[in-house]
Amino acid sequence: MERETDPCAICLGEIAGGQAIFTAECSHTFHNRCIARNVAHGRRVCPLCNARWSDVPALSSSSAAAVEPDDDDEPPLYADDDPVEPAGEQAAATDGDAAAGLVVKAHCEYPAVARGASRDKFAVLVHAKAAGAAAAAASRAPLDLVTVLDVSGSMAGRKLALVKKAMGFVIDNLGPADRLCVVSFSTEASRRTRLLRMSEVGKATAKRAVESLVDDSATNIGDGLRVAGRVLGDRRHKNAVSSVILLSDGKDSYVVPRRGNGMSYMDLVPPSFASSGGRGQLAPIHTFGFGADHDAAAMNTIAESTGGTFSFVENEAAIQDSFAQCIGGLLSVAVQDARIAVACSSPGVLVREIKSGRYESRVDADGRAASVEVGELYADEERRFLLFINVPIAEATEDATQLIKLSCTYRDTEVSMEVERERVRVEATEDIAIARAAAERGDHAEAARTLQLRREAVEASAPGFAGDVMCDELADDLCELEEEVEDAPRYERAGRARMLAGMSSHGLQRASGTTYNSSRRKQCARKERAKERLYATPAMGMMVSKSRDEPPPAAQRQQKGPGRGGDEQSEKKKKKSGD
Repeated sequence: MERETDPCAICLGEIAGGQAIFTAECSHTFHNRCIARNVAHGRRVCPLCNARWSDVPALSSSSAAAVEPDDDDEPPLYADDDPVEPAGEQAAATDGDAAAGLVVKAHCEYPAVARGASRDKFAVLVHAKAAGAAAAAASRAPLDLVTVLDVSGSMAGRKLALVKKAMGFVIDNLGPADRLCVVSFSTEASRRTRLLRMSEVGKATAKRAVESLVDDSATNIGDGLRVAGRVLGDRRHKNAVSSVILLSDGKDSYVVPRRGNGMSYMDLVPPSFASSGGRGQLAPIHTFGFGADHDAAAMNTIAESTGGTFSFVENEAAIQDSFAQCIGGLLSVAVQDARIAVACSSPGVLVREIKSGRYESRVDADGRAASVEVGELYADEERRFLLFINVPIAEATEDATQLIKLSCTYRDTEVSMEVERERVRVEATEDIAIARAAAERGDHAEAARTLQLRREAVEASAPGFAGDVMCDELADDLCELEEEVEDAPRYERAGRARMLAGMSSHGLQRASGTTYNSSRRKQCARKERAKERLYATPAMGMMVSKSRDEPPPAAQRQQKGPGRGGDEQSEKKKKKSGD
């Protein structure tokens, strides 16, 4: 009689003949692919009996390379995201309060305190409110969203169908400037789409990826979040708002069983997601516990440690509503990195305590100042914090004791195209210098490659994607220089001089008189626009036109307009006489 084998303790799947398996020293048996992922993360204990292992499954070099995707030395894996859409101009607001991104007010516990009395722990309510939906919608910040979806075996059937339907709703309601990446996880994680702009084509691609999801074995939440971290960390471009949605209906099969043996729920969270008062983190992770069997403690830890929210979706059919509420907030972010500062005004007034909930707060050692890191607020969102201060007896000469002064700082979500344009120019200038150094030491292939990559980056940048004239001209210059550094003879003949002239021009931000005869420049140049020289002023252009016995640019336009109109009038007269 055949002995019935126990299932794999990680994926709970049957261990069948012909499958690659691993039998540990403690006699427990696992699928090799399941336990390999476990060992790759540095865990050498049995998931069943917690016995420590001295022998572990051998890992391939490719598996070893995937152990820590957050390693700064690892080359970008997902630097294939779509370019972001150029930011539009913000609409002017007419209402004073509506125009403000964040309004902060204070409300005292009592309107007045007797002159001869002092108060310990006098309560002051600090109230902050973000701009209303109408004002925020006028310049709504585009979103980079990564959805991390559980497709383990327990998601089979109705659950997965409901998630697919909810994801279809999310995709339909993202705008053309928003970008979406779909990640799924079971035994291991998989990126289903790159970070796609939600154009009609992008939406169709994302929907096909979601519809292709199938359930499979174990639950590796940590790997799903690691892939999400790489997607956001490797981006070439960034929208103003970034966020991750994590959905799971079960318990993690890899980290959670080893809690208390050197592991904790925090091991599920990649370091790049760690929250620091709402500043500097990669993105908040909003978690959704799907159904009654999920690990609420794990999902709450992930959300709380990254500045996200944890939602319990007990009624599985309501998952679309839960996603809708989350997306509604993410698509209405009004301010980011908000910080409220408190300064005591009169001598003797001291801050004793701030009740700020999950928001990081600080009171100076002398009690004379305090602050709260508020972070991100959606349109119309409000935050309230209780401030407790000591109020001294009023001085005889004082009409009133000034208690505190409130101030706030925050970052608007709208990206300045002028800043992006200058960033593109500066980075190109730096790479020209790097390419010249490579050419000088004889590494012409490296020099050409540096210029090629920078040209591609200029073209893919937000202003370059929008057809900015400066970026177009800069890309043409880089294309020209790329040809001039390809080999030593060309570099010696003209390349060095042109690179030095370019560095001189960019360094001073002033047009140079360098001429270009390269065939590649003609190939690279945008034929649909008139050529313009970087940094050239109208006076320079007029003098060049004079040198060529050409009308100045303005005069050319004036003559061209009426001339075209005259031709049209003549044509009309001909037609009329013909009639």
